[in-house]
Amino acid sequence: MSDDTLIIYEEEINKIESLMTRMLKGAEAKCALLVDKDGHLITRQGFTHSLDTTALAALLAGSFASTKEIARLVGEPEFSVLFHQGKKDHIHMSLVGERSILVVIFDDRTTIGMVRLYAKETAVELATIFEQVMAKSNPKTQQGISNEFADMAQDKLDDIFHD
Repeated sequence: MSDDTLIIYEEEINKIESLMTRMLKGAEAKCALLVDKDGHLITRQGFTHSLDTTALAALLAGSFASTKEIARLVGEPEFSVLFHQGKKDHIHMSLVGERSILVVIFDDRTTIGMVRLYAKETAVELATIFEQVMAKSNPKTQQGISNEFADMAQDKLDDIFHD
């Protein structure tokens, strides 16, 4: 497992999905995806049954990667929000921290302003969850076995296996 691998447990996934559901209701959007920058789908909410979310996640991450290069060429470090407008469906993408992308798919029943408002609020809350996940998965912040417990365990093992 590499240093940048992030393990998200069920408790955090439940919090993430709850935030995404609240955002969808508030923004009156169709669905939302949370994708890592490598193109892997983290989770999804809303009406995604008709979408190939695996392919969509990879393509959206690729879109963000290519747009990052465009930003660099025009002197920006990165564009943090992307918007694609279609005839009936639209896609709003925004960065969440350094590692993931929040994607909201919506139609004309709502406005880009509502989606941006709720997506921005949700992205901030998601970033907080990811910071907590990172802190949990960082071995430097994890508590190891106490010295007292290790000494007791060693004594017991010595008692069991002594010559």
